[in-house]
Amino acid sequence: QVQLVESGGGLVQPGGSLRLSCAASGIIFSFYFMNWYRQAPGKQRELVATIDNSGGTRYADSAKGRFTISRDNDKNTVYLQMNSLNPDDTAVYYCNAELRIGGQIVSYWGQGTQVTVSS
Repeated sequence: QVQLVESGGGLVQPGGSLRLSCAASGIIFSFYFMNWYRQAPGKQRELVATIDNSGGTRYADSAKGRFTISRDNDKNTVYLQMNSLNPDDTAVYYCNAELRIGGQIVSYWGQGTQVTVSS
């Protein structure tokens, strides 16, 4: 059974930092691209950051320079370090594991963790 379990969300003041974690089980973690998405109330889910299975990273423009995605394959865990948070970062953050095999995509999601940026 595949599980992705996020943690680390919470309430933080503007300008503050949070570190999200996502622990995976039931998959060969090192094979997967790992993504962080977020969804704010009334908005579509958006991709925030990606780390591929070689450690390459990509970020949404809104995250560049403030967020850092990393992975520890020994711990089957992906992280999202978020700095200089502002109220626009308020959302539920979801961990996603994705593997492309030929023409098919295998994708798993976590349950999400709430991040609220407010004074």
